[in-house]
Amino acid sequence: QVQLVESGGGLVQAGGSLRLSCAASRRTFSWTAMGWFRQAPGKEREFVARIRWTGSTDYADSVQGRFTISSDNAKNTVYLQMNSLKPEDTGVYYCAQHLGGSYSKSSSYNYWGQGTQVTVAS
Repeated sequence: QVQLVESGGGLVQAGGSLRLSCAASRRTFSWTAMGWFRQAPGKEREFVARIRWTGSTDYADSVQGRFTISSDNAKNTVYLQMNSLKPEDTGVYYCAQHLGGSYSKSSSYNYWGQGTQVTVAS
């Protein structure tokens, strides 16, 4: 069993930036694809970004051009750089391992972390 731990969330003004990290608890954790999701109060969890071990990436339309997902395989860590933040980006951000199938569906992922809160003030 592996645990994923997210960090880096916080309160930021609109237009600001944050970098989230997702670290695996086990050094030997090997993954083929990892993703970031977010969940706003009263809303369903939604896809944000995914990275494959090849380095290829996918983004939700709402964050394309503003967010960048990356990985440091030596550190077993996946990052989400978020720029030009908007109030609608507010939510709890989760990382998880993509098992296969549709990368935008949360049911295609496992090993969910506990999440990190991102709040963007207008």
